[in-house]
Amino acid sequence: MLETPENVILETFEAQKAYFATHKTKSVSFRLEQLKKLQKSIKKNQTKIEEALWKDLHKSPEEAYLAEISIVLNEIEYHILNLKHWAKTKRTSTPLHLRPSSSKVIYEPLGVALLIAPWNYPFQLMMNTLIGAISGGCCSILKPSPDAPIIAKLMEEMIVANFEPEYIRLLQGGKDTNTVLLQQKFDVIFFTGSSRVGKIVMKAAAEHLTPVILELGGKSPCIVDKNANLDVAARRIAWGKLINSGQTCIAPDYLFAHASIKDKLLAKISEEIEKMYGKNPQESKYYPRIVNERAHQRLQGMLRQGTIHSGGTFDEADLYISPTIIDDVKEEFDVMQEEIFGPILPVLSYENINEAIDYINKNEKPLAFYYFGKNSQAKEVLYKTSSGGGCVNDTLLHIANHHLPFGGVGNSGLGKYHGHNSFLAFTNQRAIVSTPTWIDLPFKYVPFRFYKWIKRIV
Repeated sequence: MLETPENVILETFEAQKAYFATHKTKSVSFRLEQLKKLQKSIKKNQTKIEEALWKDLHKSPEEAYLAEISIVLNEIEYHILNLKHWAKTKRTSTPLHLRPSSSKVIYEPLGVALLIAPWNYPFQLMMNTLIGAISGGCCSILKPSPDAPIIAKLMEEMIVANFEPEYIRLLQGGKDTNTVLLQQKFDVIFFTGSSRVGKIVMKAAAEHLTPVILELGGKSPCIVDKNANLDVAARRIAWGKLINSGQTCIAPDYLFAHASIKDKLLAKISEEIEKMYGKNPQESKYYPRIVNERAHQRLQGMLRQGTIHSGGTFDEADLYISPTIIDDVKEEFDVMQEEIFGPILPVLSYENINEAIDYINKNEKPLAFYYFGKNSQAKEVLYKTSSGGGCVNDTLLHIANHHLPFGGVGNSGLGKYHGHNSFLAFTNQRAIVSTPTWIDLPFKYVPFRFYKWIKRIV
């Protein structure tokens, strides 16, 4: 894919700054109109979106709709229903010693936003951030990943057909385009991708003190305790791990199974994989492919250590790697040193839950955390660990609830979005105190003659 010329980037950025300065995007009615335009365009192009995701990632229409399109449509609808309330100035209480002043919070748009999305859920992760920017009243430059070029081109066509470039524009390109974009003084940057690139984005933003929302990743653990419902756990782990062929930032990255149930659990996971994808997943229309040869070769290297419990086959020409469970895993193995981002599930075991907790806590805080077992034990495990989000007795579902904030913590991300949190991510909560002039109490003025009295109430 060709890079966007530097002059086009600079012209677009300046045009959006000028457009934002007209204050047109601040109108709630304007924002609602744009959200409805986007909603209509997505519904109109649903089949094209599904076809593009099939060509880029071999996602079935069913998976494309459930994991990408439906999430975006639900998010838009939620914003349309709630934006007037969110954007309304909020009165707050004022302490006695500041009266008769009154206090309020104004939610003002941050300005011109840069939105950078990855390739694994290229439509959902680009459009969901755009919804927040529109809802917050910002102008936006969108930058999709060049590794999913067909859906990136379709999204560009949709943006061109519905929005003026000085308001919203999608720019194509790779590293060079990103470099020029990150040199500009945006009012907010929203980046979704790896922790490695997230550090580059944050460093560039620091040059201008630009606020950032970083949705990153990491090694999200999945614990299955001895008292878990193994049939349900196996089915939900297989599903959560293999959606998009494991190329999901919140996929269960590795499994911690109680030693007493490990063998039984692994057998059940293998059975559930076969039920979902058949004896040969390569022939299933529901099994996606790895994004490119580079990623495929990286995953191949992870198959060389440990004991292959099931799977372990691959076809580089077809960008296929079979659903694979690796047993007898050690901490120093490659598969435990970086986020997998593929259909490979390494397995560790424990006798005491504190062994799993200690291992998780000595590593970077993950984006997601999954626990299968009794709710009473889940409370203790959640209390003793940290993660951006997670599920008890399920996987992935927290990302689909727009009432919940979504984001990481520490190395797995900075800032939250989805639902109301997306609106907040693109707005400044401006605190205002209004004081009447009909009275001017002398307490605050030098030489503080009433200090002894005011000290009692402050």
